[in-house]
Amino acid sequence: MKVILMKDVDKLGGIGDELEVKDGYARNYLIPRKLVIESNKGALKILEQKKQERRRREQKIKDNCLELAEKIKAVSCTISVRAGEKDKLFGTVTAEMIAEVLKDEGIEIDRRKIALEEPIKALGVYNIEIRLHPEVKAEARIWIVKE
Repeated sequence: MKVILMKDVDKLGGIGDELEVKDGYARNYLIPRKLVIESNKGALKILEQKKQERRRREQKIKDNCLELAEKIKAVSCTISVRAGEKDKLFGTVTAEMIAEVLKDEGIEIDRRKIALEEPIKALGVYNIEIRLHPEVKAEARIWIVKE
């Protein structure tokens, strides 16, 4: 039976793939779970509409991320921390602290999107990479200063 995948299915393929599967597998497993539809002209039209809708949605998300990236580039944040001799910090500056400072500036970002290879342990100016979207990255300038 020829079917078109409506969702990603492990070991079969991704959305929109047209496959030949055994009749029983299609009728008893794939179709009841709405993972596939039977391949015909109407199904191909529906699939094309879904693909276009998905592309529009992805483009809108990407555009929003690009706008947010421009806001982030324009902002410079300061974090005051306690430090000892030779400007060594008592503790570390984490992604959560950076997210909190950005929130104070009006930019809401999930801490998991902030790419810190290791926590910051010294005073100075840091350019922190923020991954907003698989194709969109921004750099925030963070100043770590002594209290």
